[in-house]
Amino acid sequence: MSSRRYVVAALAAALALAPLTACSSSAGSSDKAADNPYKLTTPGTVRVGTLSDAPPNVYLKDGKFTGFDNDLFNAVAAKAGLKVEYASTDFSALLSQVANRKFDVGSSSITITEARKKTVAFTNGYDFGYFGLDVPAGSPIKSFDQLAGKRVVVVQGTVQDDYATKNKLDPVRVPDYNSALNQLKTGTAEAWISPAEIGEKSANDSGGKVVLAQKQLSSSPTAFAVALDRPELLGALNKALDEVITDGTWTKLQAQYYPGRPIPEGFKPGSGSVAFPPLPAS
Repeated sequence: MSSRRYVVAALAAALALAPLTACSSSAGSSDKAADNPYKLTTPGTVRVGTLSDAPPNVYLKDGKFTGFDNDLFNAVAAKAGLKVEYASTDFSALLSQVANRKFDVGSSSITITEARKKTVAFTNGYDFGYFGLDVPAGSPIKSFDQLAGKRVVVVQGTVQDDYATKNKLDPVRVPDYNSALNQLKTGTAEAWISPAEIGEKSANDSGGKVVLAQKQLSSSPTAFAVALDRPELLGALNKALDEVITDGTWTKLQAQYYPGRPIPEGFKPGSGSVAFPPLPAS
């Protein structure tokens, strides 16, 4: 065979194989998408960023991440057929880490705000929250309207940080809740604006050094955070959230972690279209 005929034959063979190669590649991509419909870093496992020091919402106990938010997410993930892997971080970094996919989900009693919606997407709300005012025992500060000119501490990046800034309190910002509590215990801060459930638990565990002076209802619910470009994951979590509300898991966890706390009138967790069993009488 001449060299020219050889080249022509080789080209013909290559062209004949090209469609088969393309089909094989396309089929492989489809198989991968089917195996990982939520585009998780590890197919079948949700990597969750959370905190380790904020009971009763999110905390570490005996080496296990627990608390209302994380136990609720465990139930949601189970309904969606997903495993869960937790890792601790600072709240100030959490939303950006969800946005850049270091974590698939953020779980940390995250209040939905319009500003945060520019960084991450939120599931339907699953809880309501209060702002707490923690002060050292014996403090003359009894209410939020007494904070002007005081040394106030907040955890950086929280809605409590936003509140302090909007009210021109010039807050001291710390990375975590333990640091905020220590500021009160050592007298380096006169007040801590806290998530009330966390502030109340911290006060109760302080040995009388800290008290919760006041609390007020937050205007927005809390939710799990996911990256903006993950609608499939968001939809699956919202569906599963409604299921754990309907089956009583949400109510059970409310009673376990917030005994005696009433549900505000008009609050409806999840999509708002499903009923939940009533809380036991306090």
